[in-house]
Amino acid sequence: MSIGNSPEDDRPSAKDDRPSIGHVLQQARVGAGLTVDEVSTSTRVRMPIVHAIEEDDFSPCGGDVYARGHIRMLARAVGLDPEPLVEQFDDEHGGRPAPTPAAPLFEAERIRPERRRPNWTAAMVAAIVAVVGFSGFTLFSDGESSGGNVAEGPASGTKPTPTDARTTKPADPKPEPSDSAIAALPKDKVTVKLSASSDKSWISAKSHNGKVLFDGLLLKGETKTFQDDERVDLILGNAGAIELFVNGKKVQDEFKMGGVERLSYTKGDPEVG
Repeated sequence: MSIGNSPEDDRPSAKDDRPSIGHVLQQARVGAGLTVDEVSTSTRVRMPIVHAIEEDDFSPCGGDVYARGHIRMLARAVGLDPEPLVEQFDDEHGGRPAPTPAAPLFEAERIRPERRRPNWTAAMVAAIVAVVGFSGFTLFSDGESSGGNVAEGPASGTKPTPTDARTTKPADPKPEPSDSAIAALPKDKVTVKLSASSDKSWISAKSHNGKVLFDGLLLKGETKTFQDDERVDLILGNAGAIELFVNGKKVQDEFKMGGVERLSYTKGDPEVG
């Protein structure tokens, strides 16, 4: 009796028989009746990169992180579920780094100075005092007229002005300057908030020691906030769609739609690393 591997052990696994990622994306695009130009326009992935991915060449993507983002966008554009393709990419390129729980989030927008409400009680008391004063003045004047006494008139050219019972609604007092959301942020940490205001964007965020805080697609209208003791490193795909706030202050850099930005922020005023 011989001991050895059975013929079944030498057969390639099911994963080895899978068609390539580029072939699947190309066939789905053709089946959907889309051209490379149309896919490039809808995903904002440049045409040379689309051609390269369909030929299973991911080097123009600029790294595995970018390649995953491009695969997701192209798959959705041609009507495919991107996750099996991303999983296949990870299998073929050494796997994906284990996700690390994000640092405690600090939503700066939740901290707002409390607006002072108008003091309606004081306004009502003032109005009542004015009405009572006017009523007393009227009764006193009527009493003197009925008794036949002529009250000494005011100096020539002047007219008595009765107290106006109507009171003007007090204007809403402006809130006194108070600590803003920026001042409320912890001084010993760096806080970064990303908001996809006009379009979706792929983003990657890491802490100062290289831990992955987030790696994925930020859809339009979604917001992510990250915090670290020293530094937050960012990579933004389709950077023009992102509104960026660092330590409570909006960053005014004009990023381009479809552009890729590599940024690094530390404590204090926003400074691009």
